[in-house]
Amino acid sequence: MIKTLLLTFAIYMLASCSSTELLQQMDSKEIITAPEYKIGVGDQLSINVWKNPELSLSVTVRPDGKISVPLVGDAQAVGLSAEALAAELNNNLKKFIRSPEVTVIVSSAMSAEFLSRVRITGAVQTPLSIPYREGMTVLDLVLQAGGLNPFSNGDNAILYRKTDSGIKRYSIKLKRIIKQGDISTNYELRPSDILIVPESIF
Repeated sequence: MIKTLLLTFAIYMLASCSSTELLQQMDSKEIITAPEYKIGVGDQLSINVWKNPELSLSVTVRPDGKISVPLVGDAQAVGLSAEALAAELNNNLKKFIRSPEVTVIVSSAMSAEFLSRVRITGAVQTPLSIPYREGMTVLDLVLQAGGLNPFSNGDNAILYRKTDSGIKRYSIKLKRIIKQGDISTNYELRPSDILIVPESIF
């Protein structure tokens, strides 16, 4: 029995060491830019054609990814940014009016509901998936989840973040944040961040 426990502990320590080597400490000067928003199905768009109110409208992106615009007809919207769609509509309207100026505003980004969420799972009181809010931190997310449960290994928590260079993993010291006030790993969150809190094996 003792040999089994020692073997288990050794494996756990080796795994922890190898995992730690993959973790990164977030640079406080690290610049993280939000990707340009792409229009999705169900988004509500406000389209304004300057000096042509009869061509301006509010429209919902259809399941086929298109919208219907006066004079232009059906236009592909899904996958384009608001600026790209405005440029496309502007180009098409040149056939009908002189020097059109089109602006597109995403007034309701319904398709982004899950893309912009932050999530916490593992050894917390209530695993959560909640909408991202600017200024949210790791501690905010933990408090929303009701805190750590009695079996948590909070100082081995990992924050997973999507970046242009792939998924990055950051070591989070939750117990130090909560019990000691050490906020060095209380990072500000970004959309789609996932915080996983492991359980202690002892």
